[in-house]
Formats: sequence, C-alpha cells, structure tokens
Amino acid sequence: MRAAVLTEVGADLVVADDVELEAPRAGEVLVDVHHCGVCHSDVHYLDGSLRTEVPVVLGHEAAGRVAEVGPGVTDLAPGDPVVLTMAPSCGRCYFCAQGDRTLCQRFAGLVGGAYPDGSTRISWRGAPVRRGLVLSAFAERTVVPVEAAVRIPDGLSTEIAAVIGCAVQTGVGAVLNTARVRAGQSVVVVGLGAVGLSIVQAARIAGAAVIVGVDPAAGRREKAVEFGATDAIDPGEADVVATARDLTGGRGADFGFDAVGKSQIVETLLKATRNGGTTVMVGMPSTKDTVSVRGLAHAFYEKKLIGCYLGSADPHRDFPRILELARAGRLDLDGMVTTRRPLEEINEAVADLRAAAGVRTVLTMAR
Repeated sequence: MRAAVLTEVGADLVVADDVELEAPRAGEVLVDVHHCGVCHSDVHYLDGSLRTEVPVVLGHEAAGRVAEVGPGVTDLAPGDPVVLTMAPSCGRCYFCAQGDRTLCQRFAGLVGGAYPDGSTRISWRGAPVRRGLVLSAFAERTVVPVEAAVRIPDGLSTEIAAVIGCAVQTGVGAVLNTARVRAGQSVVVVGLGAVGLSIVQAARIAGAAVIVGVDPAAGRREKAVEFGATDAIDPGEADVVATARDLTGGRGADFGFDAVGKSQIVETLLKATRNGGTTVMVGMPSTKDTVSVRGLAHAFYEKKLIGCYLGSADPHRDFPRILELARAGRLDLDGMVTTRRPLEEINEAVADLRAAAGVRTVLTMAR
C-alpha cells in the first residue's frame, strides 16, 4: 500500500508505495482510509517535541470504510463507513468502569507505537514500522482494534467526518465533558486552530455568555467570531489577563482553555481565570514542558488546573452526539476543513499547519 513514512525526526515525510500491512487479527478491522486530517500532534512527532521511534507512519484524524474484519468481529462489516479514534476503550477495565474511557488500561500501550506483543502490523522494506498515534492513518489502509472504529451514517462525507476523530472530539469534549461549561459562564480559548475553534463552538453550544478567542493569526480570529466568539484578540497587541478581567467585571474567566500546549499559556490562563476558576490543558505539550504554579495562591484562591485528553470522550457516545449537533445546525463541521490536498502533498500540508494557514488541511488517500 501507499503511506507517508517518517524516517528521521526533523525530515520530510516520504510517500512510499511499497509499505506492507498485515491482515486483521482477532478483534481487529482493516479500514480503507479515505481522508485524514493533519494535526499538531503529528507535527510534534515530526519536530521531535514528542518522541517516537522511526520509521513510523503517523496520522490519527481519519475516516473511511471497513474493508475486512478479523475473527470475532460482529459490530462492523465490510463496507461500513467509520471514523477512527486514537483512544479505543475496552469498556471493562477499572478506568472504563469509572467513565474515564480515554484512560483505558487495555489499549494504553498502543500510544507507544506497538501492540502488547511488540508487533505493529506494518512493515517497510523488510523492517517493522511503528504505529504513530495508534492509528497510522497517513496511509491508504490501516488495521486497528474494532473498538477504534465508530460507524457513521451512510452518505456522510468522510472528508468532513475525519475531523471528528481528533479536533472536534477534543474541543467539544473539553467543554462538555471535561470542563462542563454551563450557560452564562465565561471562557477564554488560547489557540484558534481546529481544536481551539471546536472549543469556541462548544462553548457557544453550552450557552457561555463570554467567549474570548486568542490567536496571533487574523484569519483564525475572524473564524472564531464566525463560530461564536464574543471577542477575539491578538496576544501581541492585547493583554489576555486584562481582557479576561475587563469582560467579566474584574473577576476573571470561569474557564481558560490552552489549545496549543505551552506552559506559558497555561500560566497566563491561571492568572486570567477567576478565584475558583478552572484552567484546562487541551493542547499536547512537549515532553520537556513544565508548568509552574504559585502554590499558596493556587490553594488559597481554589484555582483548578486539569488535564484533558481527546476531550475526555467516549467516541461511541460522543461521535453520534457531535453528528446530531451538526445535523441540527448547531455545530459547523464543514467550516473546519479549509484546505484539501492529496497524500503526495503531505509535506505541504504540514507547512500549512506550521504557518497557521486556514483551519484544517485534510488529505485525500485516493490516487
């Protein structure tokens, strides 16, 4: 099959036609990937801020159709349209039983790039290839646990559906599942890429009265206002903390969302949120990034700092909910996809993301 392979951290991806993929084993499905978004998490691995062994096939925001099912699979059948999730859950372990599906013990090891037995199902030129972000979806096909594939309605564009798998799931879930924003509350969102704009939309859906979008890119600020931000500021020209307080009667925001993954942003949001307020770490930080908290002030003012992985989502519950919101006209999925490119232009798509061009670039796998 054809896939984009990272052979060296910091280098361009290589689009190769001779990558080999095993047939699905028990409890797995083979999916023909139709579309895959390019996300900052992928770029973190390309740049080395998140570590991975090479060679590796990245890509985790994908949709397509089931091509083959392994032994024991009854929930899906060949031809079924699906969105993939990089956080499959077993539904039975301690964390799943508590409702913390993104922390599932059974599948946690997949993030490291291989199945528990050390295999990856992918090889290239006689050597194993690591699984990037569980799904390895920068490819024409991928083999995943059946729990990682969520059936979607027939007729739904896989180009649009793909962004549900990461950006929309993460942003909407951060607001509705992790933070549980209520009507009338105030929100500051730093970083207005696909995840940040999904946070903005979800805050509007939740009924937030003040939604401040923060990003240096003018086009993204304009998009945030389109999606429901009440205010949009350039952090190079306006003070985030002062703005948050000015718009909330001097208190500070109820919630701050870091959709970038930078300690400086988290520390700014801790100052921009009110006493008793909550800062949510949504963006993926570097492995070397450390957040500093003023201990006494943090405790005395009861501020909260919480993590959020993939929107604390249960994809089998939340993907249908997201689609219902879109069908009702409350969530704009079409507007999230601003650029389309073939797989051969994946390095140009990465450049789009680094330059903050548009919202989301989606790759087409068809030749």
